[in-house]
Amino acid sequence: MDPRTRAPTIVDTTQVLCTVLDTLQDLPTTPPSLYIDLEGESLSRYGTISIFQLYVLPTRRTYLIDVKNLGGSAFSTPSASGNTLRSILESATIPKVIFDVRHDSDALFAHFNVKLQGIQDLQLMELATRISGKSHVFGLSKCIQKDLALSWSECSEFARVKEIGIKLFDPKHGGSYQVFNARPLSDDLVLYCAQDVQYLPQLWACYNRKLERSPQWKTKVQSATKDRVAASQRAVYNGNGPHMALAPPGWGSV
Repeated sequence: MDPRTRAPTIVDTTQVLCTVLDTLQDLPTTPPSLYIDLEGESLSRYGTISIFQLYVLPTRRTYLIDVKNLGGSAFSTPSASGNTLRSILESATIPKVIFDVRHDSDALFAHFNVKLQGIQDLQLMELATRISGKSHVFGLSKCIQKDLALSWSECSEFARVKEIGIKLFDPKHGGSYQVFNARPLSDDLVLYCAQDVQYLPQLWACYNRKLERSPQWKTKVQSATKDRVAASQRAVYNGNGPHMALAPPGWGSV
């Protein structure tokens, strides 16, 4: 069965969260086991975190952690082994894969003082593996459609779920970001939240394979990812504007 067809698990109690955390003990690190995304109303220090999406590659399970209802306990509740979501996110030795870490890091640090480490940023990995035209980064949808060999039916389903989600939450299309705070989450929004994070392992495999042949660019990605996290935690950080689409300094001319 395709892992993307499995229904995600809603994690809205500390008891369920503890059970999930217990399954994250001693997971493989190559390839990374954990793939992350966040949703919220204006996801940033000025908005909210509503849903923390987690895809676990070894078990092919998707979890939607209800940060709106759990609040700080989503990050501080320990498992039987003593692990918390915070300790996992802040561990430099547990790799976590995210597409464009900036908004996620900004929101996690501002609202819950979570200091991300061990991040592998797929947006930067894609840019580093591009043969030419490195002046601007691409969005997730473009990367999925450009770099994954999806069938016609998979492409159609991806576009359908994406369109439904956008109509639900994007004010430009008659929606409202408040839908992320409505409980229970609608079935359409559950699918939307789960879909993107479930494609991240395939993107990682695609880009990592290319980066393994270019150690120089692999080092650049690691450095630029740390720079993104550090910048997102500064008091003067601005997470909106045309500058967010620019490549890291010096990349466009390489």
